[in-house]
Amino acid sequence: MSIEISHRVSQIKPSATLAIAAKAGELKAQGKDIISLATGEPDFDTPEHIKQAAYAAIARGDTKYTAVGGTVELRQAVVDKFKSENRLEFNLNEILISAGAKQCLYNLMQAIINTGDEVVIPSPYWVSYPDMVKLADGFPVIINTTLEQSFKINARQLEGAISDKTRLVIINSPSNPTGKAYSRSELMALGEVIRRHPRIAVVSDDIYEHIYWGEHEYLTLLNVCPDLREQVITLNGVSKAYSMTGWRIGYAAGPERIIKEMRKVQGQSTSNPCSISQAAAVAALSGPQNYIEMMREAFKGRHDRVIPALNKLPGVSCEPADGAFYALPSFIQTIKDLPGINNDIELAGWLLESAGVAMVPGTAFGAPGFLRLSYATSMENLETAIARIDTALQAAL
Repeated sequence: MSIEISHRVSQIKPSATLAIAAKAGELKAQGKDIISLATGEPDFDTPEHIKQAAYAAIARGDTKYTAVGGTVELRQAVVDKFKSENRLEFNLNEILISAGAKQCLYNLMQAIINTGDEVVIPSPYWVSYPDMVKLADGFPVIINTTLEQSFKINARQLEGAISDKTRLVIINSPSNPTGKAYSRSELMALGEVIRRHPRIAVVSDDIYEHIYWGEHEYLTLLNVCPDLREQVITLNGVSKAYSMTGWRIGYAAGPERIIKEMRKVQGQSTSNPCSISQAAAVAALSGPQNYIEMMREAFKGRHDRVIPALNKLPGVSCEPADGAFYALPSFIQTIKDLPGINNDIELAGWLLESAGVAMVPGTAFGAPGFLRLSYATSMENLETAIARIDTALQAAL
């Protein structure tokens, strides 16, 4: 008799991003020339002063357990960051440090979701949102958006998705995978809906805050609706802004009562995040910030080259982004025209084999017919990849 797997895990799908990256790695190991546009992490190195802070932490022996919810120094740095950059006031007990913003979100789900509770998720969405809800025995309620509405939900859609079972709403701006960000007026309209439902919590996932080049200043939900303070949990981290994906430091800010419960979950799962990474994150948040502007300009430059190039591909259309480092081009027409290809999953596999380019099927993000590519790689790689895709499509169509 085999050991039974829990129903929670049985309904979870492996990460499509990691699956494509693994397949690309296999082909590379076989000697094939593969350009991977699948992984979502900056291609820049962690700034030197941050590395030096980690070396110093090791040298002085900061290699022991810390407080479960993070060191006082890092929580204070987060408080200072919110005050100086976002004009938001928090105290130390309203901050949680975790092993990435992903763990912050997981802690939140486990802390507030009961069996059958609903979580409203705009689509396209980051691949982990729905599965995290399922792991908490909740039910993801997906709001589908369209290219015509810039992949952003409106107040009418949000109100229509809320039921007596709704417990949480997720807002990701700029978004993975679309790169679209919500404007002041759009956030105000969503806030009006949330205000009518004081029992519902809201996650403002701001992990791409610093990779933003929209027309107006960056705004998080609490900037626009400060009266929702007791309902909003703001997530962020150092992974994207400081090219520290492997250091695994994220943070959450929110009502002390909820942060306390999230800390409790963390205390019985992973305990504190890495002490060395926490010291490095203090240096990231408190030190020179010019690195961010350099990286943002580089991503914006790539974006400005990639989007027009994608729109020149046969049957492909792609909207410009407001930030992050992703493009989500539509291949719907291409799939219709390409013999033997029935969906974006098959198309991604075909492009990997035929063009040597790895991209993630949009189905994984709730966007069938689309492919997500990351331009967190060199311009040379991007231009070569798009040229390969063009050659493969022209030959097959």
